[in-house]
Amino acid sequence: MKLNGSQIIVECLVEQGVDTIFGYPGGAVLNIYDELYKNSDRIRHILTSHEQGASHAADGYARSTGKVGVVIATSGPGATNLVTGIATAYMDSVPMVAITGNVTNPLLGKDSFQEVDIAGITMPITKHNYIVKNVEDLAQTIREAFQIARTGRPGPVLIDIPKDVTAAICEFENKVINFEEAVRQLPIIFDYQLEDVAKLIMNSKKPFIYAGGGVIRADASKELNEFANLLDIPTCTSLMGIGGFDQTDSLSTGLIGMHGTVASNKAIVECDLLITLGARFSDRVLSNPKHFAENAKIIHVDIDLAEINKNIKTDYALVMHLKEFFTRIKKYLSAKKNTEWVKKVQSWKKEFSDNQVSDSLKPRYFMEAIYEATKGDCFICTEVGQHQLWAAQYFTYTKPKRLITSGGLGTMGYGLGASIGTQVANPNSYVFNIAGDGSFRMNFNELLTMSKYDIPVCVVIANNGVLGMVRQWQTAFYQKRYSQTILDNKLNYEFLAKAVGVDYYYAETKEQYKAAVEAVIKNRKPAIINAIVETNEKVLPMVAPGKPIDEIMLK
Repeated sequence: MKLNGSQIIVECLVEQGVDTIFGYPGGAVLNIYDELYKNSDRIRHILTSHEQGASHAADGYARSTGKVGVVIATSGPGATNLVTGIATAYMDSVPMVAITGNVTNPLLGKDSFQEVDIAGITMPITKHNYIVKNVEDLAQTIREAFQIARTGRPGPVLIDIPKDVTAAICEFENKVINFEEAVRQLPIIFDYQLEDVAKLIMNSKKPFIYAGGGVIRADASKELNEFANLLDIPTCTSLMGIGGFDQTDSLSTGLIGMHGTVASNKAIVECDLLITLGARFSDRVLSNPKHFAENAKIIHVDIDLAEINKNIKTDYALVMHLKEFFTRIKKYLSAKKNTEWVKKVQSWKKEFSDNQVSDSLKPRYFMEAIYEATKGDCFICTEVGQHQLWAAQYFTYTKPKRLITSGGLGTMGYGLGASIGTQVANPNSYVFNIAGDGSFRMNFNELLTMSKYDIPVCVVIANNGVLGMVRQWQTAFYQKRYSQTILDNKLNYEFLAKAVGVDYYYAETKEQYKAAVEAVIKNRKPAIINAIVETNEKVLPMVAPGKPIDEIMLK
């Protein structure tokens, strides 16, 4: 059948299982939006307040479901407004397809109105990108884009489409792609390699697992939990890996790295075997690479060859899908106990007692009250800063895909858009966006999106009147010279909530906060909880940049 480019786009999106997209219209994508109007019963479109919010919403949709998130924007400034969201998805391996319009083919390269080389701009922050100049290439390009975004190590792909291509007509036929083909392009891992790794594991006295976001992307959390318990191995996670290992399990040591637990950081130093699964040894985990796991042999299993020996030298590397790793290595393993080692690691859990147990409202209580009210069955999204780490530290994560946060790029202003995408993808769930007052003011325009569609996200503002994380560094390393970190906001959050039509709650005591959370859950309406935090509240533990990972600041 003959279809125009816009019809082909819609048909291919439906073909790929897309039911929701996020975006903002403009001249270069008018043909596409006209077709979306005609197909509103097949694809839901969420109109955000800004393209950046749309990109973060598509990201949250993808992280919380494992599906490919889709965002659309017009040419020029519309396309460039997606850049931060695309980079955020790229750093955290989030499957996303961004569709941008561009000026017509004859106007390309002539500095035309709202023209920009978005393919060139995003080349370093996408897995792949395209500019489609011929309508006959459009369907295959879209299919390839989805295949690339979701297979191997996931990531964002951009498709730039000149406006005349969206109007041009060609023959179209529905087609199903075998997405397993891309996975099979990985190197062949032989049985003897797995057997060698298994022998290391079975012979180790003090093994330790460091699990990253790759465990969640591979949908291998169940296998990881079974693997660790079969072998009695203490397990930590990166920020991106939180939820990949059940934190109620006695083998869980929690977060590793700059703000990791004492148990995780000490175990890295003292272990004799470090099993790294779907993690990339980021600087926030390593701190000082020379002193990271210096007494251990290191096994690294990851789907991305580029990560092997990039940040730290490993002894055994397996480039393979984690599900395949867990399945194939089973026959070389048997149950074992590391009683003395596990006992020692668990003793480290008791070494640090922070100041968060108090009758006054503390960040720990923000998360504990949400956990209690929802029985842990909710999604926690975050902005970036102190509140992000409090959300990571003080909520008990038992399932994957429940912490939605920007780890690699550290994008302030991410959480509100991401929470909208998460709630749209999971309409029967509770979604809380944990924000600092600094991050919140960057993109609070998306409150209008929440209100427009009656999306029942609750934004918890940890309101301390400062840029908390930067201030904490200024306190620790800059002799309390608080340069440009005191906000002095004159924003009235109650009036803002009324202006955009969302519920508002104020909390400066534990009782007020608990009542607010319970009301939010009961009412299921878009809401803000303005929760007051003491200005000098810190995120602890902390390892100073460049210091050995076990040199831990506890106050």
